[in-house]
Amino acid sequence: MRLLTIALLLAALPWAASAAPTWQTISSEPGKRIELDRTSIKRDDAGKVQAQGRVVLERELIDAKSGAGYRVIEAITRYDCLSRNANTIKRIFKKNETEIIREEDIRGNDLPVRSGTLDDKVLREVCRPAKESVTEVAEKANEAAALLKAANEELLKKELANQKAKQPVIKAAETPTQAEPIEAPKSAIPSIRPNLKAAAEASREASPPSPVKAAPPPAPAKEAPPPKAIPAPKSTLIVHTTSKPEKPKSKPAKSDGYMLELSQGQSAAQHQHIHWSYEGEGRPENWAKLDPKNNACATGQRQSPIDIRDGIKVDLEPIKFDYRPSAFRINDNGHTVQVDVGDSRLTLTGKTYELIQFHFHRPSEEKVNGRRFDMVAHLVHKADDGALAVVAVLMERGQENAFIQTLWNNMPLEKSTPVTPPSLTIDPLGLLPKTRDYYTYMGSLTTPPCSEGVLWMVMKQPVEVSADQIAIFSRLYPNNARPIQPSSNRLIKEGR
Repeated sequence: MRLLTIALLLAALPWAASAAPTWQTISSEPGKRIELDRTSIKRDDAGKVQAQGRVVLERELIDAKSGAGYRVIEAITRYDCLSRNANTIKRIFKKNETEIIREEDIRGNDLPVRSGTLDDKVLREVCRPAKESVTEVAEKANEAAALLKAANEELLKKELANQKAKQPVIKAAETPTQAEPIEAPKSAIPSIRPNLKAAAEASREASPPSPVKAAPPPAPAKEAPPPKAIPAPKSTLIVHTTSKPEKPKSKPAKSDGYMLELSQGQSAAQHQHIHWSYEGEGRPENWAKLDPKNNACATGQRQSPIDIRDGIKVDLEPIKFDYRPSAFRINDNGHTVQVDVGDSRLTLTGKTYELIQFHFHRPSEEKVNGRRFDMVAHLVHKADDGALAVVAVLMERGQENAFIQTLWNNMPLEKSTPVTPPSLTIDPLGLLPKTRDYYTYMGSLTTPPCSEGVLWMVMKQPVEVSADQIAIFSRLYPNNARPIQPSSNRLIKEGR
């Protein structure tokens, strides 16, 4: 009896109530297995789902930050089922099922989920609508029917009571035989919203006349006039899009010149903010002040872009590009022209990175030995463990580029209105230079939140684009390049 009591007390403790992850395999591929903890799935009303998944590798990989080997990568990710975006919140590297090497909290941007990737497999599982059993559906239907019946019966009782209350008073001694009981209307159960005016008039017509002098019958009920519309309170809330935000009407706070003054009592949802941009109050030097998530933009020690110089010349491993033709989606997102593709990847140092998207900057964000180029394309890749790798292709004025012209031909007419050509494909290999030598260093994203730990590979040979093609992009974005950041004595390698 004593042992049973102790067991019950232990079961009641908070830490005992949290169940251990229950991993279920959702995909098996050569070299790795993708699993999902279904007990971790949390849904909200906005179409977003948070879940914990993991990749179990057959071969141990070396963690670049700790130098230890790992075979398991667990990730807590928030998926947007409607837009098919994913945002990883936390990542855990493990040597095996139980031994943790390191954990990292991540504050990144939502990234589109590409078909066939790890996030795509998890998203397909967690975004499926929950299925209800036939019994559950029947019980809900019966419950709804019972509530409807009770509501109708209650309304019927109230209607009969109103009819009796409006009946003229008749003295029984003077007219013993003329008073008749009022019968309920011979009709079906009234609807949820009965016509109360018609019911009152029918009651008066059914009442017998009285020989005695009675009080004059009440005037027919008049329909209440519709309520006057309450004017909406004047709000200073500015809804921002990805285009250049309007200047707020309120006076900027003197403390920093970037945040807006907020009246006392405003809710958090009404707080005004400035959207990040490349000029005005949202310019790069203010990014960290616009949102706490952008803190790395001001305090990071390995920020991008940089002026690439004084690198050491070594025999770099060739990048293995496995780019393939695929359908594409092109979008003017308010900061740049971005192209989403699928079925392409690269491999370096034994790790594979999926190509997520590529986009453009004018002028080039990075410099090489102090020289800045007319434009640059950044090809953003993501590995199963969440690591990011960006290939930068520098662009200089010259001959017309057929690959770029295909993109410009299909450029959307409006911002944030993506275009997906139905019968057209592109091969990202067409964007790369013929010679694949490159510079490499560790840096960051060049847009908020400026997350660090990004592997950069800058192609040494630029590609040519025509003056007209540069002018087309310049009409949209004459300058969407982040200023050069301090190199902070980072090691830069250069292929020889």
